[in-house]
Amino acid sequence: MNAQVQPGTGLLPGGRIDTARPVKPVRVAVLTISDTRDEESDTSGHVLAERVTGAGHELVAKGIVKDEVEAIRAQVLAWVGQGIEAIVTTGGTGITGRDVTPEAIRPLFDKEIDGFSVIFHLVSYQSVGLSTLQSRALAGIVKGCFVFCLPGSNGAVRDGWDKVISAQLDSRHGPCNMVELMPRLMET
Repeated sequence: MNAQVQPGTGLLPGGRIDTARPVKPVRVAVLTISDTRDEESDTSGHVLAERVTGAGHELVAKGIVKDEVEAIRAQVLAWVGQGIEAIVTTGGTGITGRDVTPEAIRPLFDKEIDGFSVIFHLVSYQSVGLSTLQSRALAGIVKGCFVFCLPGSNGAVRDGWDKVISAQLDSRHGPCNMVELMPRLMET
C-alpha cells in the first residue's frame, strides 16, 4: 500500500507519484525484533510484509530475532550480503532496558539518514501525540542497503511505511526517491 495521494491531485505530502512510469521493485527484508513474538503473533511483521508486497516490491526475507545486539547485527549483516536493497525492522526502538535496536544498528551505518527520524516523529505525532517521544526510530545505509528501524506497534508500522518509507521506495516518486540513488550508494 502506497502513501495516501491527495484526491484528484496525484500529489503526496512533499511529492508526486508519476503513475505513467512503472514501479521498479525493490528487494526488501522485514525483521521483527522481539523477545515475545513468534511467527503467529508477529502482527507488525505481517503488516509490513503485506505492505511491501502490496507496493509491488519483492519480499525476499522475513525473520524474527530477540532483543539482543549481536543477534540483530548478525541478521542485518547476513541480509546485506545477499543483495537485499532495503531492510525494515520493527521493534526494539523504545526506551526500556531491553530496547536495543538503535544500539545494534547505528554502529553498522555507513551513513545515517537523520531526516528519517524527524519525519517519522512528525507523522507519529499526528497519530499518538507526545507518546512519539518514546520512540528512537532511525534509518541509515549499511553497505549499500537502506535500513529503516520502526517501533513494534502496528500503528507505528503503518505510519512509518504508509507515510514515509513507501514513497521513498517508490521509483515513481518525485522530485526524487531513494530507489534512484541505489546504484550510487557505494560510490567512492
